[in-house]
Amino acid sequence: MKIILKGNPKSNNHIYRNHGHIRYMTQDGKALKESYQLQAKSQVERKWLPTPNDLGIQIDLFFGDQRKRDIDNYCKILLDSLSGLIWIDDNQITCMAITKQIDKVDPRIEITI
Repeated sequence: MKIILKGNPKSNNHIYRNHGHIRYMTQDGKALKESYQLQAKSQVERKWLPTPNDLGIQIDLFFGDQRKRDIDNYCKILLDSLSGLIWIDDNQITCMAITKQIDKVDPRIEITI
C-alpha cells in the first residue's frame, strides 16, 4: 500500500514547542496532523482495519527546494498521524527506510507499507 501526502514535508521543529518542561504540539502542528490523516483516509480502502502486526515502512520525502535537512526530523508527525488508521500504534514499526529527494513541481511524502 502506498500513501501520498501532498505538500512540502515539515520537520518536528515546526510542529512542537517547549514551555519549561512541557512539550506540546502547536496549532500549525495539529492542523498538519489532521491534514495528513484526512489525506491518508481518502487513500485507504474502507474495509481496511489498522494492522496489529509488526511492519516495515519506506518513507520518501520530496522537497520543493534544495536546502539542507536532517531527515530524521520528519518522521514523528507522520507516524503519529497514521496511528489508528494504518497501524494501531507506531511502536509496531520494526524497520523504516527514509530517503530525501527534490521535486520542485510536486513536493510530497510517499509512505509505502
